Amino acid sequence: MALEHRQIAPVYAVQYALRVLEAVDNHRHGVSAEQLAREIGVPIEYLTQLLAMLKRERYVNALPGGGYAVGESLVLLGSASRDRALGEKIKNVLTALRDEVGAAVYFSRYDDGEVRIIDFADGPNAPRVNEWVDFRSAAHASAVGKCLLTQLDHNARRDHLSRHKIVRLTSRTTTSERVLLTKLESQPATAPTLDLQEYAVGTVCAAIPITIGKTAGCLALSLPVTEAHRLRPAADTLNERAAPVLLSLTL
Repeated sequence: MALEHRQIAPVYAVQYALRVLEAVDNHRHGVSAEQLAREIGVPIEYLTQLLAMLKRERYVNALPGGGYAVGESLVLLGSASRDRALGEKIKNVLTALRDEVGAAVYFSRYDDGEVRIIDFADGPNAPRVNEWVDFRSAAHASAVGKCLLTQLDHNARRDHLSRHKIVRLTSRTTTSERVLLTKLESQPATAPTLDLQEYAVGTVCAAIPITIGKTAGCLALSLPVTEAHRLRPAADTLNERAAPVLLSLTL
């Protein structure tokens, strides 16, 4: 699978976060924020924000006398039980995101030529999408599917659509392959991919890419159409909070 080069804010945050964690790991007895800023070469104001995120996600611990040391999450993700720890970490992040944006939240990947929902967090006040058509067959209509397809190159998109024919799911579904490919090609890397009742009547969705290496992934959310006015701000929040998921997948 070929991926296009698309870097957005969470990816840059993760790149710096990895440098922070490497530096912290090199100081067995802890290191101050000021020393980290000098070693990594980033402004202390930006480093403070990164350290707050890393502390919240338990990648670093704040020491009683000041400074930072390696945290529990980093130790677990580097252990033999990494897969279980990673699953728990992603579930915790999705649950926190659900509560923050007030919507069902999903983590998906494009694996072996298929759209796969890896995990999600929903609740009584954040209902998930009714999967009335298998998501693997509905990439052309869902925010998740379209977001994953935007991360592929043109040939890979054509290959996917040759295996999963475009069908009309609602009156808003794009049914022209040419129009769909043009939309995917022109999708801005920094803007969320939207599904405005294209997959299911009564539901709107947004997804943001979280590509790492050769793996296309995305975070997405869904809302009842009666709350469509919240879709854009909720998607912006999702984008701002994507770094912990990316970091878990990278470590």
